[in-house]
Amino acid sequence: MNLIMKKLKKTRTLLRTQVLALALLLTPVIVLGQESGLNLKVQGSFTGKYEGVAKDPNGEVALKLELVVEAGKFSGRVTTPREVHEITKGAITDGTLSLELESKGSPARLTLKQRDDKLVGELTADGRKGAVEFHRVAIDEISGEWDAAADAQGQAFPFTLSLKLEGEKITGTSSSQLGNSTISSGTWKDGKLAIMLDSPSGQVALVATLQDGKLVGDYDYSGVMQGKWVGVKKQP
Repeated sequence: MNLIMKKLKKTRTLLRTQVLALALLLTPVIVLGQESGLNLKVQGSFTGKYEGVAKDPNGEVALKLELVVEAGKFSGRVTTPREVHEITKGAITDGTLSLELESKGSPARLTLKQRDDKLVGELTADGRKGAVEFHRVAIDEISGEWDAAADAQGQAFPFTLSLKLEGEKITGTSSSQLGNSTISSGTWKDGKLAIMLDSPSGQVALVATLQDGKLVGDYDYSGVMQGKWVGVKKQP
């Protein structure tokens, strides 16, 4: 009996040792994964379009910045009233964004930090340094003409949408084989479209989100019929 108890105790001790060793091995992997995810999130937060100015003792210069940070790769350009400078290299260290720019003269560099919805920092070009400040430019992906189709009990019902975005408010019209409708209320907020169409035969509520460049969502026709709908933006 004592021999059996000793063997059980020895087995438990061995299992505890193995579990502890496994936990120690996995911890760095988990931490590394968390840090990698956080780093990608920080990188992605810089992606966007910006407008701003560079200031030095000689005055101000208007700038535009288009930046894409994806999987650790930096691309885009800085545009001045006279030239376009492609981004050749980038890095993010302790929340500071450093960009090297293609330049005919001496190397140009932008060093920026996020402050609220702005990027502020310093521009070094032609041996001179100046303060620079950018603000993010909102991208209007909604305004325009859309070819759409609703699933009406298995049958495709085509219609068009003409949308205009002002702030978060959506205005516009819709047309189909049943006639024309006016958007009586509409919003585009947090990536979600919600509009109400007033048609001769009743109200139609549409909600959707952008998925791969398409509006995909649901409709409700006066509480009588519900279903899915999809819209594709017309090319200019």
